[in-house]
Amino acid sequence: MPVLDPSTVAAIDDLELAARLVVEGLRSGEHRSPFHGYSAEFSQHRAYRAGDDLKYLDWKLLARTDRLYSRQFRETTNLSAMIVLDASASMAFPTAGVSKFQYASVIAAALAWLIVDRGDAAGLMTASGEALRFLPARSGRVHLRALLAQIERLTPSGSWQPERVIARGSELLKRRGVVLVISDFYDAEDATRRELRRARTRGHDVTMLQVISRPEIEFPYTGNIEVEDLESGDRRAIAAETTARDYKSAVATFLERCRQEAHRDGLDYALMPTDVPPSQALRSHLIRREDRLVAAGRGGAR
Repeated sequence: MPVLDPSTVAAIDDLELAARLVVEGLRSGEHRSPFHGYSAEFSQHRAYRAGDDLKYLDWKLLARTDRLYSRQFRETTNLSAMIVLDASASMAFPTAGVSKFQYASVIAAALAWLIVDRGDAAGLMTASGEALRFLPARSGRVHLRALLAQIERLTPSGSWQPERVIARGSELLKRRGVVLVISDFYDAEDATRRELRRARTRGHDVTMLQVISRPEIEFPYTGNIEVEDLESGDRRAIAAETTARDYKSAVATFLERCRQEAHRDGLDYALMPTDVPPSQALRSHLIRREDRLVAAGRGGAR
């Protein structure tokens, strides 16, 4: 099945269908499966045996030891995951093409599909304006459809409130689970870091999926333009050429700061530009996650 570009996925007026197509795109690639990502954790290495699946061979360990080892994974049972989706006004950018919120919604829906499809439980925590929107982590197709319908009803508005959505989402997981936060992470940086760390200290496996549009990275504007803060409504006239260098430097610094602080705090992190096909972005993230689990357990090889 061909990988669908973001514009095609976002144009599908049915989030369940879009999620299914993204998941099918994940499954149809020629590369190794990403499905250990959130439902299994690395356990140990063991000596390779004839007939073992070659995709689990640890090639780096082979290069270091000149011996063949297979990676083994321990399936987690009854995994519960809480998807925290940023529905603040800044996620509505850009207004033309694929917005960050459209892209984030497809990523959230595909993750929920993956999790539920493996028999695990997925929940949703978000906010629409000042009102929290919450679905508990449950399994089953009926629940999945309710979760997708909840996302489809959202319209980006208001401000990002990590002290409410991240905090409440992690609290409502009844036991240790997975917290997946999908946001541009533009506002309330200190509060966001604090709540992500707090979720981590609760024992949750926490992931930051940072969704950002290409125009925000590259600032492809010229002449005198007016910019608007989508959350406050403030407007400002600027000369694009004189602003571009400082702006792009500030954005690059911000993104690198998010990545470094996530790693420092023991969180998974992935940058997801909205011009990258969702299935490709998810596959890359899940495979990097599997590699990290393998690297963390490599000391178990004998």
